[in-house]
Amino acid sequence: MTPSFADLAELVRLPAVISVPGDSLAGAAAAGWPAGARTAFAPAAAACFYLAGMALNDYSDRELDAVERPERPLPSGRITPRYALALAGGLTGAGLLLATGLGRRGFGVAVAVAAAAWSYDLLAKPTPVGPLVMGAARGLDVMLGACGHRAALPAAFATGAHTVAVTALARGEVNGSDPVTGWSAVATTASVATATVVGTLVGERRAHWRDAVATAGLAALYGVTVGRAQAAAATSPDAGTVLDATRRGIKGLLPLQAAQLAAAATPLAGLALVGLAPVMQRLARRIATT
Repeated sequence: MTPSFADLAELVRLPAVISVPGDSLAGAAAAGWPAGARTAFAPAAAACFYLAGMALNDYSDRELDAVERPERPLPSGRITPRYALALAGGLTGAGLLLATGLGRRGFGVAVAVAAAAWSYDLLAKPTPVGPLVMGAARGLDVMLGACGHRAALPAAFATGAHTVAVTALARGEVNGSDPVTGWSAVATTASVATATVVGTLVGERRAHWRDAVATAGLAALYGVTVGRAQAAAATSPDAGTVLDATRRGIKGLLPLQAAQLAAAATPLAGLALVGLAPVMQRLARRIATT
């Protein structure tokens, strides 16, 4: 039996994919749009890799989910493990095919993104290095838009650090976390927000004052919305509070990406990303993002 669209959307956490395109757009902007119009292939490919990773995540966790989250598509029997694995493979192939439009360097980064995603779900997730591998995958998403150009490395490191913190805290979604993990996430968020603003004020690529102001405002929005939820999880690290902080961490990628775009002299694109946050929130009320 073919799964319904609703079941597939739940499997791949469809609302959360809204948080993905901004990564590669921020990287492209930081590197001066090296792929030109072909940059459009980057967010499309990254979205495919993300959706593949979500399907593969549930395939890998199907036995654990049967105990902790039996309502999910695989343990509930609405989608078979074989179908989830085939979907993950097909989406990964689609992402790589799209990435060929970015040229050899871009395709090479795409291969690295796919490898990081599969490594995380099949090998690294339950290990201490799991959050680092997930952070590498999101950081490589940024480099995908930049076709590997070094100018995008600060944005990639910022996105990767944010993802490491969110992923480490997310491990407590079912059984709770601990204050150290929560406060570490708060410190990471504050550092990422600060570094994003400082980057517009120093160095050879200092931003125009209008872009710097926009960057500061968007970075503050990111820092406050994400950091406040993480502080709540640090103070009371029960499963419900940690789950809320994780969801806000995913949604918080939008203002972070917007700040990075503003820092690269494309503030209007950043504001457009922030405008997607209500759409993501509305969809998340029907379909889980974690």
